[in-house]
Amino acid sequence: MKSIDPTSISAGELHGYLLSGVAPRPIAFASTMDEEGRPNLAPFSYFNVFSANPPVLIFSPARRGRDNTTKHTYENVKRVPEVVVNMVSYDIVQQMSLASTDYAEGVDEFVKSGLTPIPSDTVKPFRVSESPVQFECKVMEVKELGANGGAGNLVICEITCIHVSDDILDENGKIDPKKLDLVGRCGGNYYTRSAQALFEVAKPIARMGMGVDQIPEDIRLSKVLTGNHLGQLGNVEELPNETDVNEHKLVELADLFMEFEDDASTLEQRLHQLAAEQLDAGDVDAAWMTLLSFNNG
Repeated sequence: MKSIDPTSISAGELHGYLLSGVAPRPIAFASTMDEEGRPNLAPFSYFNVFSANPPVLIFSPARRGRDNTTKHTYENVKRVPEVVVNMVSYDIVQQMSLASTDYAEGVDEFVKSGLTPIPSDTVKPFRVSESPVQFECKVMEVKELGANGGAGNLVICEITCIHVSDDILDENGKIDPKKLDLVGRCGGNYYTRSAQALFEVAKPIARMGMGVDQIPEDIRLSKVLTGNHLGQLGNVEELPNETDVNEHKLVELADLFMEFEDDASTLEQRLHQLAAEQLDAGDVDAAWMTLLSFNNG
């Protein structure tokens, strides 16, 4: 593994490792306004939400690495401490990228990008009409992390109003991540599209998973099952009972046991392969019964 001392490389090279290694990152499409009422719109991928009570998000318009100048967004929130953070869906990713151009002070990125400004309810800066989720915010604090090129400036914001497009809601009125279709920033020119990369992982919060250490050794040391598979297996609270395992063996696995009744090693491998497929499909209970059937009866 390559090890890097951050103090031994240039800020630009370090910046590349950071942006490529911490990815994908959500994008804060920040709408601000200067003291003359002129709008500004720019994207920042140093961004996330950090608190629900109070609702707080933070983004960072860092100092430019090439000449150590500050960005218009940073200057605006220092003078008019309000911002709208608009989320970026795939439908507006190219317009968002265009808005990242270093236009001169006073140039309206809404006009340049072709996006539509609409009034906010609680702050002065405009919202982006085309954005599926918009957060109106009051700036609580701007924390400068340094005075050199590449240094971050944390804009700590309290959310005062949230707007969510009806088009991205499911039948229960919740945000559907597939309909939301956000993009994430990676290194270089690369982005990722969330709707095409979604998968579910069962949260252990509502249960007390038994842990990988409690998995029988012959399964835990499997040459077929991956660490992800073991994590799924370890997230159950208890193992299936012997009766259910035996029924699964007789009904679902009878042909496999008959085919390899004289070849225990191959049978075990095939059972582990089948269990891996079941785990990949999200059927943890079936996978456990498949694995336990090898030594059952």
